[in-house]
Amino acid sequence: MEIRRKTYQKLREWRETTQGTKAAFIEGARRIGKSTVAQQFARSEYKSYILVDFNNVSPRITENFQNLHQLDVFFQNLSLEYGVRLHRRESVIIFDEIQKFPRARESIKYLVQDGRYDFIETGSLISIHENVKDITIPSEERKIKMYPIDFQEFAVAAGEEVLLDYIRNCLQKKLPLDNKFHGKAMRLFREYLLVGGMPQSVVAYLEGDRDFAASDVEKRDILNLYRDDIKKAARRYNSKVSALFEHIPAYLSTHEKKIVLSEIAPGATFDRYDDPLFWLEDSMICNLCYRCNDPNVGFALNKNTSAVKCYMGDTGLLVSLAFSENELASQQLYKSIMEGRLSLNQGMLFENMVAQMLAAQGRQLYFYTRYNEDKHRNDMEIDFLLSNESKTNFKIFPMEVKSAKNYSTTSLGSFRKQFGRKVEGGYIIHPKQFSVEDGDTGPLTRLPPYMLPFLFDHEDWR
Repeated sequence: MEIRRKTYQKLREWRETTQGTKAAFIEGARRIGKSTVAQQFARSEYKSYILVDFNNVSPRITENFQNLHQLDVFFQNLSLEYGVRLHRRESVIIFDEIQKFPRARESIKYLVQDGRYDFIETGSLISIHENVKDITIPSEERKIKMYPIDFQEFAVAAGEEVLLDYIRNCLQKKLPLDNKFHGKAMRLFREYLLVGGMPQSVVAYLEGDRDFAASDVEKRDILNLYRDDIKKAARRYNSKVSALFEHIPAYLSTHEKKIVLSEIAPGATFDRYDDPLFWLEDSMICNLCYRCNDPNVGFALNKNTSAVKCYMGDTGLLVSLAFSENELASQQLYKSIMEGRLSLNQGMLFENMVAQMLAAQGRQLYFYTRYNEDKHRNDMEIDFLLSNESKTNFKIFPMEVKSAKNYSTTSLGSFRKQFGRKVEGGYIIHPKQFSVEDGDTGPLTRLPPYMLPFLFDHEDWR
């Protein structure tokens, strides 16, 4: 099955706005569909295209990059090698897995300036930044970050476009869904929570009559691929990256969900793990969320790099990483999550999904905690901090994630009181219906998770 991706529309915008003056560079984690969407776009939008896959390319093609001073010869060789006729301004050349051959990326400057054809590059960030030290990075690139299939794309693939439109309209009007459709939307969200957004997992699930086990097989293959990549790509610190990666479910299962390095190695400190953490984030395998010490004066300025949460980039992969094949084979875990009866681990999955949704919106993740010396524990914990990103009238929007129907909002209330001058409302992501209540520091919006992807479509969210 062919899944419609938002990246396709971004490629259209790239072509319309750049008019051949820049190559499109689709970057993202492994196995999220970069090559697939590039080929879909090339087939539908151009008269012809050539796909140069640097995972499996002949020596004739790599040697051809010695002909950049003779571009007529360069393009002729490409055309003959792949048996494709190229048409001026009506053909596109795809450099797939370009991190395998950095010279091709360096050549983009000259190929784009030539102006005959369009160029699309795809690259897995797992190794792309480690393979560019000896080349000049071209400025003639428009970077397009690609993420796992999101909830909206999943719903469309599942044939629920009408339900999506209904959700969007209700949020725009600030109304809850009809109870029947709320139940249907929450069920669809929980399906997405378990299946995740890796294309192979989604296809296996939908084409396999909604079989979670078929999805899990695909996800475990991807996790093993990531493990192999970690061993190969992060040579200087692969054991640390591997340890962090395998510990993610354990960290997220705790109350605070923060990384505790002493669980990996006695005496471990963050200054020895900053590169491994950066590697996991840069590869887009994980989304890092840092503590902000003082939200009043901006998040990035007060980022605490020694207090960090590490979320999986795809929640479906987290499910397969957190639970053994035997645990999932009985179907009881799937049943518990679909019925909303899994306590601690459901909270871990809900929070990871919210992190995934926010990261896909291009937002850096921050959280806040306040330690109480008398109680010897944190007495305030805010899962995520959002802002209006204004430099002249900075406002904070705290967000808490609640996977159960019954919960307290003590931390959120305390936060709004402490930072009231800067706080402009707040959000609770929960499995109940949409509602809004007024408060001293702005409205408190209770949002079911299926509405979160639509939140930033409306300017009045802030």
